[in-house]
Amino acid sequence: MSTLVAIAHSRRLRLSDLAMLLVAIVWGSSYGVAKGALAFYPVLGFLAVRFILTFMLLLPALWRATAIQRRDAVRTGLPLGVLLLAIFLCETFGVAHTRASNAAFLISLCVVFTPFVEWWILRIRPAPGMFLFAAISLTGASLLSGAWLGELGLGDALMLAAALLRAITVCQTSRLTRASRAPALALTAVQAGVIGFGCLGLALSNADGLPPLPVAAAFWQATAYLVLGCTLFAFFAQNWALKHGSPSRIALLTSSEPVFGALFSVVWLGETLSVAGWVGGMLIVLATLWACLR
Repeated sequence: MSTLVAIAHSRRLRLSDLAMLLVAIVWGSSYGVAKGALAFYPVLGFLAVRFILTFMLLLPALWRATAIQRRDAVRTGLPLGVLLLAIFLCETFGVAHTRASNAAFLISLCVVFTPFVEWWILRIRPAPGMFLFAAISLTGASLLSGAWLGELGLGDALMLAAALLRAITVCQTSRLTRASRAPALALTAVQAGVIGFGCLGLALSNADGLPPLPVAAAFWQATAYLVLGCTLFAFFAQNWALKHGSPSRIALLTSSEPVFGALFSVVWLGETLSVAGWVGGMLIVLATLWACLR
């Protein structure tokens, strides 16, 4: 019996690893897909469409929750949704102004930023080794973005801001959801609503408003991929995998995201990176992997 249990556990672990590698591939490709969609529609309009659709798909989960669970979802989801709104604004405007490969590498800095944000917000001092990881990562970011030549672009700066905001959001999510009874899908529905309707409000407050929705199939295919793959599938797979594997193992697998992002950008979008850019990207990935293994 114990042998059968061990075999079943091993199979679930392999499936969990495969699921998280698929998530890393999907998330890595999202930067190139989003960059393609932005050729058809402005950033705020694109984000509004993406997240209002996500909200509509998750609305039944919020509706099925009890009154107490809905209250907790709203109370927790509103502040976290505002943070996520800031992240996606920085990320998407960043992707619009830099290479998708740069975006994929730079956003992974959130793994190294998180222990320092924990020190700031939760008063948990990082291990001494994290200072070395941070130094390696920032060196890599400098080489990748051209900051070492004094050429830091707006897009790269926005991706660095997004990585820092992601780290802040991780810590705030840990703090705010600790006593929350909201189901994960209901909480995600509220967050998606804040992002989607927040972007719609920002777009409509602009004197120019929004142009008519695009009719190009490529835009809607990209949007469907981001909604179904990068949000719904990735969310489900990550939560399922966390039941069968350790958080550190999950983090280690998803840290391959920037490599897939860079490869997708080179193959699909025809982007090129300089030697310094590839060296910088690899330094970021190595520091992230090292931090996850620690």
